[in-house]
Amino acid sequence: MKESEERSSNIDEQKARIRQRYKGIDPEELEVIPALPPEDIFKTEKKLRVAVYARVSTDDPRQTSSYELQKNHYQDVVNKNPNWMLVEIYADEGISGTSLQHRDAFKKMIEDCEAGKIDLIITKSVSRFARNVVDCIRYVRELSSLRPPVGVFFETEHLNTLDPKSEMILSFMSTLAQEESHTKSEIMNSSIEMRFRRGIFLTPPLLGYDQDENGNLVINPHEAKIVQLIFYMYLNGSSAQQIADSLTELGCRTKKNNDVWSSSTILQILQNERHCGDVLARKTWTPNYLDHKSRKNNQDRNQYRKVGHHEAIISRDDFIAVQKLITNAKYGNKEILPELHVIQEGSLSGFISINPRWSGFKARDYFEASQSVLKPENMNAPDTVTASAGSFDLRDYEVARGQFFSSVGRISVSFSYKQISFNKDAIRKFPNIKFVEMLIHPRSKLLAIRPCSSETKNKVQWSRLKDGQPIPKPISGAAFLPTLYEIFKWDKKCKYRILGVAHQKDNENVLIFNMDDTEIRIPTTTNDVSSPNNNTPDTISDSKSVLAYPADWMNSFGNNYYTQSQAPELTEFTADKNWQTASESKPYKEPELQTTPKETIIQNIKNIITEIKGDTQ
Repeated sequence: MKESEERSSNIDEQKARIRQRYKGIDPEELEVIPALPPEDIFKTEKKLRVAVYARVSTDDPRQTSSYELQKNHYQDVVNKNPNWMLVEIYADEGISGTSLQHRDAFKKMIEDCEAGKIDLIITKSVSRFARNVVDCIRYVRELSSLRPPVGVFFETEHLNTLDPKSEMILSFMSTLAQEESHTKSEIMNSSIEMRFRRGIFLTPPLLGYDQDENGNLVINPHEAKIVQLIFYMYLNGSSAQQIADSLTELGCRTKKNNDVWSSSTILQILQNERHCGDVLARKTWTPNYLDHKSRKNNQDRNQYRKVGHHEAIISRDDFIAVQKLITNAKYGNKEILPELHVIQEGSLSGFISINPRWSGFKARDYFEASQSVLKPENMNAPDTVTASAGSFDLRDYEVARGQFFSSVGRISVSFSYKQISFNKDAIRKFPNIKFVEMLIHPRSKLLAIRPCSSETKNKVQWSRLKDGQPIPKPISGAAFLPTLYEIFKWDKKCKYRILGVAHQKDNENVLIFNMDDTEIRIPTTTNDVSSPNNNTPDTISDSKSVLAYPADWMNSFGNNYYTQSQAPELTEFTADKNWQTASESKPYKEPELQTTPKETIIQNIKNIITEIKGDTQ
């Protein structure tokens, strides 16, 4: 009890001492040295070095008047104040205020402030200084923290940033300026969308065309010769750089009147569909109105195509052929116009030979090629099974999936979005075989691997020697694998592993993989590990991925016995059938491109070069 009373007494004494200390002293005994009042920049007698910042957001000639008026006005303002000395007028013309990108004059002004060359910046309004809240506040604070501080005076708002009360007002005004820019961006996007929906397309300057008084594209005969020469030379095997060098040597000029050509300019011309008379609108889009960075439009926004919009300079088939050549050139295929090859007979009928270095085909191309050799009687798989007398009724039995057991000794193949890898057990099935041919059957969802020679057109090297022993060699497939993922509706973020079956009869060997029977590795960075095709993750995981299986595996151990016995990877390779696994694949004739014949291309190149030389003399 005494201890409690003593603690209470001590607390009261401490409070009393604090109260006594904070009574302070007699104010009459204290000398107050008053702060200087905020400097009025218009009435100060101090010499101020003043900079002016002006900006207009477009290159439209009609805005030149606004730009010049801003400069002239502030030059007069500075000249009228005897204590102001104009350092420089910093002006950005045709530049947006939502980002500092390309605002070279603004950046130079800030550098001069940091170098101590400027005391005050004058500009028309907050929106002229910056339409981005973060940039506006950041630079105002940086300038205010300099020694001596640099102020910014916004004339429209009559706001001086050296005034302590200015930041809250400035934050509000810059937010309004940013939102105004956002609103304008939305209005512009909406306007463009409405134009496109009515087939009214933007027509920027394009080599080979001029515009009439209504904005329609009309062929420029001289420039059209250059465009034709570019396409014909590329179809004839010249690279973009070789074409650029040739045009420079011929003295041809670009649409911007440059006399030196680059490979990038050539590729832009080759990939512009307007040269074959079509228009594809909105190839790119801008996700963020603040940074103005455009991205390729991968169906993020509506696109609009108009075939036969204007007169073509080159044929549509020549244009399509060039696009395929360009796409495949990215993966080292020079001077190759790819074509699909499909096997037309034997157990591998309907399988398509894969070249992992080929791009340019869509999933539907593979389905159509496979379908082209499918016989009508094989269009639908049988839904009944005939059992002989005395056979066991196995309708309620399931064949357990191999994935639920140890896969040691089982052949397998693994896929990522850029690479294919076979395991050692698969390699051992084809002893001393360095090259194989890969084939897919998109409808049956099967992958077949058969040995081949080094002379086979679509060969891939699947093994290499290490210490005298063959080991798997990863196969690069960046060109083809996106299409394979599309065919099997796989998630590009995931990896897939498939167990296979080896078939051998006499001298015939083939590995078959059911691509619908997969293990899936889902990266642990994925927020929802069950997202790809509603797969349910297994409990097995590592630090980088989770092992998952298709959701329809949850309520069964495997396929029904009779369903499994009718699986195409088994029924097509029975002992009584003629496998013909070595059957040569033959070109699938998709709607054939009527490209310009080789001889005509060569002659056209000669004729056009002669005409261009005559025009430039």
